[in-house]
Amino acid sequence: MKLPGPDHPITITPNPRRVRVTAGDVVIADTTSALTLKEAKYPAVQYVPREDADMALLERTDRTTHCPYKGDASYYSVRANGKTVDNAIWTYETPFPAMAEIAGRLAFYPDKVKIEEVG
Repeated sequence: MKLPGPDHPITITPNPRRVRVTAGDVVIADTTSALTLKEAKYPAVQYVPREDADMALLERTDRTTHCPYKGDASYYSVRANGKTVDNAIWTYETPFPAMAEIAGRLAFYPDKVKIEEVG
């Protein structure tokens, strides 16, 4: 486990804007409670509460990855309109203590689904 610091800063802040995630014309998530995680030089990531996602469209996969700063990530595919978008979502169900705010929230790959900030 590594802690964020000056060499690898991580900030988590509430996003004041509404975040909508779609696959084609199907809304996967729509929230006013997203958290924006900014990590080092990576693009900002929106973490959405599960209660604001249509979990019926998501299917857990066997994929897992490990981040030395956040912990172990699990993945979901999206099934919508008869199509499956494999491993489009990741989640840290039990992240390291420094990242506890993102526990159980969903993050989306922008090259697999459309992520919009509206309003």
